[in-house]
Amino acid sequence: MPRHLAAILICLSVLFSLSAASGAMAQSSVSPQTSTVDSNPAVSKLDDILRRQEGLKSSDETIRSNEIGDPAKAKPISSQLGTLGGASDADLWRAFRFGEADITTQARVPAATTLIQDGGMWWLDFRRGPLQTIAIYLLGGTLLALAVFYLIRGRIRIDGEKTGRTLLRFSAFERFGHWMLASSFILLGLTGLISLFGRKVIIPAFGHEAFSSVAIVSKWVHNNVSWAFMIALIFIFVVWVIHNIPDRTDLRWLLKGGGLFGGGHPPAKKFNAGQKLIFWAVILLGGSISLSGLSLLFPFEFNLFGHTFSLLNGWGVSGWFGMADLPYPLAPQEEMQYAQLWHALVSLILTAIILAHIYLGSIGMEGAFDAMGKGEVEEQWAREHHSIWAEEVAGQKTTVRKEP
Repeated sequence: MPRHLAAILICLSVLFSLSAASGAMAQSSVSPQTSTVDSNPAVSKLDDILRRQEGLKSSDETIRSNEIGDPAKAKPISSQLGTLGGASDADLWRAFRFGEADITTQARVPAATTLIQDGGMWWLDFRRGPLQTIAIYLLGGTLLALAVFYLIRGRIRIDGEKTGRTLLRFSAFERFGHWMLASSFILLGLTGLISLFGRKVIIPAFGHEAFSSVAIVSKWVHNNVSWAFMIALIFIFVVWVIHNIPDRTDLRWLLKGGGLFGGGHPPAKKFNAGQKLIFWAVILLGGSISLSGLSLLFPFEFNLFGHTFSLLNGWGVSGWFGMADLPYPLAPQEEMQYAQLWHALVSLILTAIILAHIYLGSIGMEGAFDAMGKGEVEEQWAREHHSIWAEEVAGQKTTVRKEP
């Protein structure tokens, strides 16, 4: 028996040796399939490979962008690469990535032939990282600052004795425009925050199906309510711009802090300096939000950033801060990405400003809500916060009435 086992082992070892030798001969007779990139030492450097693995841009993308295969070097149909026409899978994907592939489509839109956008990941990473962090700190910090101010200052009361008489502050026409703007902005803000934080908040708490339903409704509301916001924005500009032109009284009001920290109330016209600042913030920031929103509602129709970047580069603005030129020209998708980020950032800034406005117009100041709630304000409140305007209105004796 030991002899039989030994014989079997010897036979197996001989067969294994012959198989290995035949495999080596077969391999030596067939030329190895080499990657067009790996054959180029400038592309396959270790540092470039490591940078790509970390999601960083390669030090020399021009070499990779040219490695998209060569039909003149196509393998015969019987070989492994024959049906690809001289290009490996990696070559084809690089052609898609760098926009070198010959792509045709029936769709007639600027981005129809872009299958892979090379620079899209920075936008996605910023949106789900720094943008959300900015939103939390900005809005959370604003609410915290208002809470601290309320604890320290308390509600700003009417100092003098109430007269029982009221002055007409805003007509029904004016209040309609204000509440149209306010309600649409609140809806836009809430649906925008759902779009930004929905995946992180709603999905873990209620699941994917709930988030899907909420996201669909939010998108519909956001897109359609935006028209009401833009109409109301034009409305209040036309109605109130004449009252919000800065003058000398605004400087004195600002120097005294508007009386928010005590020390009496400085004179003011129909709108004080603080209200004028909010007005122009709403008009300018709201207008910018509207323009970027229109570019998102009608993709690839309004290219706002490419032309702007070109002008700034021509003026050398980047060099003033020791920075490189802004990217230009921009791909269609890049235009949308910049528009979306600008839309979100400016909206967050305006939301923080509006939070302060809501605070002062409600719990922060006694009698302030009546201006937009009823349209009429206590005469003593008007004389303390808008003394110049109150004197003008009281002198006319046309909008003063006794409360029943």
